[in-house]
Amino acid sequence: MDKFNVGKHISGRFNEELGEVRNQVLTMGGLVEKQLSDALMAIQTNDTELADRVLDNDGKINAMEMKIDAACGQIIAKRQPTASDLRLVLAVIKTISDLERIGDEAERLAHVAKASFSKDQEHLLVSLENLGQQVLLMLRNVLDAFARMDEEAAYSVHQMDANADRQYEALTRQLMTYMMEDSRSIPKIMDVMWSARSLERIGDRCQNISEYIIYFVRGKDVRHISPEMMENTVRGR
Repeated sequence: MDKFNVGKHISGRFNEELGEVRNQVLTMGGLVEKQLSDALMAIQTNDTELADRVLDNDGKINAMEMKIDAACGQIIAKRQPTASDLRLVLAVIKTISDLERIGDEAERLAHVAKASFSKDQEHLLVSLENLGQQVLLMLRNVLDAFARMDEEAAYSVHQMDANADRQYEALTRQLMTYMMEDSRSIPKIMDVMWSARSLERIGDRCQNISEYIIYFVRGKDVRHISPEMMENTVRGR
């Protein structure tokens, strides 16, 4: 909790409010991570019941976003936070927005898991596995970085997105080849392509969250800057 700098306020209740918001974000993140993991497992095992549970749980994520957003609004109205406190609240608001959108992408994956694929089409779903595990690792790592407000760990997640993008591009080329070889499979291949796109977007969302962590810790907005400038900011150069 030291990096949150919540131990220096005159108001003990303010400390509690900041801590509660942080814990709620981590709880929401844990649910989103499980949603993504379950959606990927549902695709891999053709488990429609698991896919249904993912779909049913999406409303919980939406409700958590609204609850945390409202709590942040109350903190801003009552406490008028400044400096690192304000950066924390802003980072939380942006983080939960990206987490909610990751939940939406997991929901889209669950819909694909419920689709009917023939035996000779199942290999298309297998092609999603590597990319899926990559972005799941990114999500897990960025949530851990948020829990510790570790800018070095956040920067590492940011760097991982390039590998996810390469995997997405290679998968897209592979699927395009399948379409040219068998036009009858185009509808199913498009389902897989949209799933791959959802996974690529999840990687982008994780990259966004890593930028919010760096912003909180360093007090600098690192969006849309060169890789060299971002590295210098994280390293304190």
